[in-house]
Amino acid sequence: MKKLDLRKELRHLYNPPANDVVLVKIPTFNFLMIDGAGDPNTSKEFQNAIQALFTLSYTLKFMVKKEKKIDYPVMALEGLWWSEDMNAFILSQKDRWKWTVMMMQPKIVTKSMVKKAVKAVQAKKEVPAVAGVRYESFAEGFVAQSMHIGPFSAEGPTIRKVHTFAKERGYELSGKHHEIYLSDMRRVGPEKMKTVIRQPVRKVNPREARD
Repeated sequence: MKKLDLRKELRHLYNPPANDVVLVKIPTFNFLMIDGAGDPNTSKEFQNAIQALFTLSYTLKFMVKKEKKIDYPVMALEGLWWSEDMNAFILSQKDRWKWTVMMMQPKIVTKSMVKKAVKAVQAKKEVPAVAGVRYESFAEGFVAQSMHIGPFSAEGPTIRKVHTFAKERGYELSGKHHEIYLSDMRRVGPEKMKTVIRQPVRKVNPREARD
């Protein structure tokens, strides 16, 4: 059986240093995505979204293994975070946050396979959010990123470090705050959790900077 391991192939994109910030270009990848809003710590909608993504991702994994004789590890959970009023986001008013949670899929996974997997999940399990999952390509381009080690509540200094790095090199923030959750929270203590902090950026036009 053929083995495919995107985690190893894309290590240069998913394993930034914890003591530094790096600038990398992220190519277009395909994701299962689901949108929502509210405090992720208390929102049932958020928990349902994560359940749907993991259930569907593993269903697709076993489908590919059976039909195409290709095995691969499921990728990490990722999240895009923002607020209509970014002051609410900066001040951690989490009840006003909006989010998209998502999981990358290998290119061998097609839209027709996703539709088939959704029907299979709906037929066998109580996964209420699976109907809201969409399958899309996502292109981020250039990003500044660093590894945060520790609890989510302590991410502030890492986020500021990433933003400062970008601005000092002539970039401006151009997309949604992006986090990639590499650790299994059921097995790893908060102080050891690894989270990639990623921020899309674009080069500032010298004329715009002067204006």
